[in-house]
Amino acid sequence: MHIDIDKELCIGAGQCALTAPKTFTQDDDGISEVLPGREEGGGDPLLREAARACPVGAIHLTDT
Repeated sequence: MHIDIDKELCIGAGQCALTAPKTFTQDDDGISEVLPGREEGGGDPLLREAARACPVGAIHLTDT
């Protein structure tokens, strides 16, 4: 599953990093980003929940 974050839409709420800390983090400006090597989700069971938790819908998951 490929992960894409719309950085223009992201408000830095951090819900993704709180929900799936093995996949998401925040940069110095508070904008969410995917941890290196986790761009395909890495089988994180919390990935879909993290995407749903985003208050502005900035995380998009695509089945690969």
